[in-house]
Amino acid sequence: MEAGDIVTLETERLFLRPFELSDLDEFAAIMADPDVMRFSKSGPWTREKTQQFLESCLVDYSEERWGYGRLAVLHKADGKMIGFAGLALFGDIDGSPEVEVGYRLLPDYWGRGLGTEAAEASRDWAFGELGIARVVSLIQPENAASIRVAEKVGMTCEKRIRMWDLDLLVYAVSRESLHGGVHPGSSDAEQ
Repeated sequence: MEAGDIVTLETERLFLRPFELSDLDEFAAIMADPDVMRFSKSGPWTREKTQQFLESCLVDYSEERWGYGRLAVLHKADGKMIGFAGLALFGDIDGSPEVEVGYRLLPDYWGRGLGTEAAEASRDWAFGELGIARVVSLIQPENAASIRVAEKVGMTCEKRIRMWDLDLLVYAVSRESLHGGVHPGSSDAEQ
């Protein structure tokens, strides 16, 4: 699967599409913003680190890797890239592999429910088209905004872990708990 084969997700106010290397300038400015990266252990990213991230996204989209990944978030009203959201596979979160719903948006777009829209679209992509049974979000306890987003998309806090030299909360939701075991979009959902 190539990046062009990855679905573009659409919400009321957002498009989430696969990254392209041509996104580097715009995305590097986002990832260099100290507020966007406030809860990142590494802090604001350099252009080189952002380029490595974009290149890894393109690899993640391939069937040889995951066949999914993190996506560029574009605001429909102004056409601007405002961050990223999507899915990442972590091989070992407290002893188990987990698919994380992650998101980061520019501060000018905070407080409007856009993070929730992006996270919900990512969760639904995982549960629907990809058939993933469970997703998590790893959140620092002091990141109240991300905790609210996780809760709004149906996640509950399962535990506190130590990872990447950080104390993190593991928020999780399963397709079964959210949809009663029914695959989203199936005809059984109306029963």
